[in-house]
Amino acid sequence: MTIEQFITSSLGRKTVMAATGLFLCVFLVEHLYGNLLLFFSDGGAAFVAYSHDAVHSIIIRSIEVFLFVAILLHVVQATYLTRQNSVARPVKYAVYKVNETSSWFSRNMGITGSLIFFFIVVHLWHFFVPYRITGTVGGESSTNVAQAVKEAFQNGWYVSLYVVAVVVLSFHLNHGFQSAFRSLGLNSKKYTQLLSLFGSFFAFIIVGVGFASFPILFYFGIAGSTI
Repeated sequence: MTIEQFITSSLGRKTVMAATGLFLCVFLVEHLYGNLLLFFSDGGAAFVAYSHDAVHSIIIRSIEVFLFVAILLHVVQATYLTRQNSVARPVKYAVYKVNETSSWFSRNMGITGSLIFFFIVVHLWHFFVPYRITGTVGGESSTNVAQAVKEAFQNGWYVSLYVVAVVVLSFHLNHGFQSAFRSLGLNSKKYTQLLSLFGSFFAFIIVGVGFASFPILFYFGIAGSTI
């Protein structure tokens, strides 16, 4: 089997989706680290410096390009596999005991993935475009990127959308994290329970609590008072 045949096969598509999904998990950890700098009592200086260095680092810029490609590949492969599964099962299974064998989130990864993608677009429009494209944030602008984050998290609608997106992302990751290892053939019965526990910890504590803390703490004035 050639590389092209493997990539376009069902197994190949699942492998690509798993690999890109795990890469996105690594990015989330790095992104969380950067956001934690917002909690420093330095007027947002550390976060501004971090954002500036990221923009001017050829390594970060290269990873950024790969990140966008990974997101698109993940979405495309997920869409194809969802459609393929739908065609393969034109008649839905009987609904008896369906909730006993799988969760709503595991059965609707396409829906949660679409909601997450929508939020990514909104998030990029809110921060990436003003900071990296139009120049209305950062640079010679009167508003730096830390102040832009604080202003966004004082908007109740955006805070609500952010928190809901993080909750959906957490459940999406909880199922996707374990599925990725299975697709890559890296799972084993010996470590199944450990992998499940780590996946849930990563999804709900690191990502869920970690990212949800920013909009909540900023909105209620618990954090960001020096920015």
